[in-house]
Amino acid sequence: MSLKILVTGGAGYIGSHACLALLRAGFEVVVVDNLSNSDQEAIERLQFLAHRKVRFYELDICQTADLSEIFRHEKIHAVMHFAGLKAVGESTEKPLKYYHQNIVGTLSLIEAMKDHNVFDLIFSSSATVYGNPAYLPLDEKAPTGIGLTNPYGKTKYFIEEILKDLAHSDPRWRICLLRYFNPIGADVSGQIGEDPLGIPNNLVPYLTKVAIGALPMLSVYGNDYPTVDGTGVRDYIHVVDLVDGHLAALKTHCIDRSENQAGGVFVYNLGTGQGYSVLEILRAFEEVVGKDIPHRIVGRRAGDVASCYADASLAGEKLKWKAQYDLKRMAEDAWRWQSLNPKGYRN
Repeated sequence: MSLKILVTGGAGYIGSHACLALLRAGFEVVVVDNLSNSDQEAIERLQFLAHRKVRFYELDICQTADLSEIFRHEKIHAVMHFAGLKAVGESTEKPLKYYHQNIVGTLSLIEAMKDHNVFDLIFSSSATVYGNPAYLPLDEKAPTGIGLTNPYGKTKYFIEEILKDLAHSDPRWRICLLRYFNPIGADVSGQIGEDPLGIPNNLVPYLTKVAIGALPMLSVYGNDYPTVDGTGVRDYIHVVDLVDGHLAALKTHCIDRSENQAGGVFVYNLGTGQGYSVLEILRAFEEVVGKDIPHRIVGRRAGDVASCYADASLAGEKLKWKAQYDLKRMAEDAWRWQSLNPKGYRN
């Protein structure tokens, strides 16, 4: 009998790719998602791609009693936790909404897990916990929680601290904190991808919306940073590489571990180690799309840092994982998704 993995936020961008990877790897998958920033069509499509079914529950993870019922019925082995609000700008405007959904939701989840003796958790964290980088490339020893500029990033940091305290108090817990850099791209089929509701908050989905004509112009925030061309530099990782990192963490710390392996918290950066500027991303997409993409330079955006990219060597050493896809492939797959789905899942 294959092991059953609960995926919170499994209808979302990263969650849906994680579900597909889990199904292809032979796991059973149970999805919990409130569909606040996702679409159930993603579940239908990933099932078609995997030729396998998932159990889907439309549920907010803050509903602890209902969540506990799922654990009681489904016999979950481990949890991948993606559910949460993630728009940086909105988090500044509605901080209480973010603190409630992200932190209270996580507390609800771990309470339900504990009540049903499930102690293996893979948490979707973020490089935002590093704040303004103390040095580059960022490794897992870099300071966190200092100079955080928005409530979204603070929720990720606070949740990490909660999970560390939890594992310290009870050695049964095995918790992986996976700090993402900037996931882009899509499954090669073009059937699942990033489909934000409303105006996209992130560079690549905004850029592809401009390229397809759904938005008029891309704004590039600042061209006076101390970088290769003055625009901000970030570490972009293909979403398929990213979810492969989750599977590697799951297998290493929750599945293939020896019975006497100690619990605890295991922290990994998931990135490529290569920084790309906004204009380098723009040029890569223009090459793939085959035309100029309208853009303009505007002033810096509050809270942005000049450069942020990963040292992901620890994941290579401990998880035997390394990002495989280059920027060209990321752009090709992101554009295939957008061009096949000009209105996302609501075509």
